[in-house]
Amino acid sequence: MGALLRRLLFSLALLVAAATAPGAAAAARLSTSYYSRSCPRVEQIVSDVVAAKQQANPSTAAGTLRLFFHDCFVSGCDASVLVSPLSSDRSPERSAEINLSLPGDAFDAVARAKSALEAACPGTVSCADILALAARDLVGILGGPRFPVYLGRRDARRSEASDVEGNLPRTNMSARAMTVLFARKGITPREMVALAGAHTVGFSHCSEFAHRVYGYRAAPDGYDPSLNPSFARALRSSCAGYERDPTISIFNDIVTPREFDELYFKNLPRGLGLLASDAALWEYAPTRAFVQRYADNRTAFFHDFAAAMQRLGTLGVKTGRQGVVRRQCDVLD
Repeated sequence: MGALLRRLLFSLALLVAAATAPGAAAAARLSTSYYSRSCPRVEQIVSDVVAAKQQANPSTAAGTLRLFFHDCFVSGCDASVLVSPLSSDRSPERSAEINLSLPGDAFDAVARAKSALEAACPGTVSCADILALAARDLVGILGGPRFPVYLGRRDARRSEASDVEGNLPRTNMSARAMTVLFARKGITPREMVALAGAHTVGFSHCSEFAHRVYGYRAAPDGYDPSLNPSFARALRSSCAGYERDPTISIFNDIVTPREFDELYFKNLPRGLGLLASDAALWEYAPTRAFVQRYADNRTAFFHDFAAAMQRLGTLGVKTGRQGVVRRQCDVLD
C-alpha cells in the first residue's frame, strides 16, 4: 500500500471517529441561557469566586484547566473526576494513578464556587457546569480568550478509577498516538494542537520528563537530542534529587509561565518543549503545521483554542435524567 493511500485511509478513519463521537444529542441540548431564570447570576458568582482563588493561589488556573480536561476525556464532562476517594467505598476516577497529581487548588476552586451557588440557587447548578465555567474564566484571567460556555450538563451518578486508563494521553505519547486517541473522542488534530496550548501555563513534575534528560537511550550527551542543549543541562540541574523529592517541578513554558499566550508554540521549534508529548507535536508533520500557525499568529491560536474548548465541553455530557445535580461536588448522590 502506497504512503499516500495510507495517509488518506488514516485521515478518513479520523473523520469517521469524529462524526460518530458519543454524546452529540445531549450536547445539542446545552444552552448559554440555561440558567437565565433559575440562577441568573451563575456566571458572575463563579467568576468572582475563581478570581479570588487565583489571586490567592496563582497555580489555580492551570490546575483547573487540567482538571476540566481529565474530567471530559474519561466518561464525559460530568464532574466524575471531582468525587473524593474519602467519600466513596469504591475507587473513583480521582484515585487513578494519572489523576493523583491533580492539584488541590483546582478542586477547592470548584468547591468554593459550588458553596456560593448553593447559597444563591440551591440544588440548581451542576458541578460539571461550574468546572466548565471556572476553566473558561481562569483562561481569561491569565490573558487568554473569553468565549461562551454552553450549560445544562448534569453530574454523573458514578465514578470509577477503572474507566481512566487508556482514555488520557501520557506525557511520553507520540503525536500519532495522541491523534488517534483524540479522534476517538471526536477531537480533530487541529483541535488537539490548540488544546495542547494550555501548556503555556502551569508546570510539570520532573518525573514526567526525567527520561529525556537522564541517560536518554544511546544519545552521546545522555539527553534527548530534540532538546535545546542548554535547556537540557538546566533541567538536569534543576531536577537533581527529584527522586528524593517528587514535588520538584518546572514551568511548562519557561519564557512566560504565568501568561496565556502563544509562547508555548514558539518554544517547540527551539527545543524548549518540556514534555516528550509537547516535542512530538513539532516532530510530526500533520501537527507541525498547526504548531507553526499558532506560533506565528496569536489571534489564530486564541480563536481555535476557544472553539476547541467549546468542543471539549460537549464530550459525553449528561442532560436531563441521565444525571443529577449534586449538592456537594466531591460526593456522589
